[in-house]
Amino acid sequence: MKNSRLVYSTDSVIDDENLSNGVVILPHEQRIRLHLDRKGGGKVVTVIKGLQESEDAIKLLARHLKRSCAVGGSIRGSDILIQGNQRKKIQSLLEQKGYNVRLSGG
Repeated sequence: MKNSRLVYSTDSVIDDENLSNGVVILPHEQRIRLHLDRKGGGKVVTVIKGLQESEDAIKLLARHLKRSCAVGGSIRGSDILIQGNQRKKIQSLLEQKGYNVRLSGG
């Protein structure tokens, strides 16, 4: 079956390495870019690009950033959109988590 994945097994032959879907990239090895963008209505959003994390990890990171900045936001693909110009605050938060962050654009 293509749409199935192993959740639990008592088989001793199966180990965690066989279940991993991809290569794990550590935060300090990733190149994260912070962009400013204008959406409809002239509202400014901070866009976080370059995250190479799982979907669940991106959701948790987005939640943490939105709460820390006290603003809203969303996820589009692997990019996180945070309302307003929050680049400096997000840069310091991501650097505390070990990410390599660069400001990009305006």
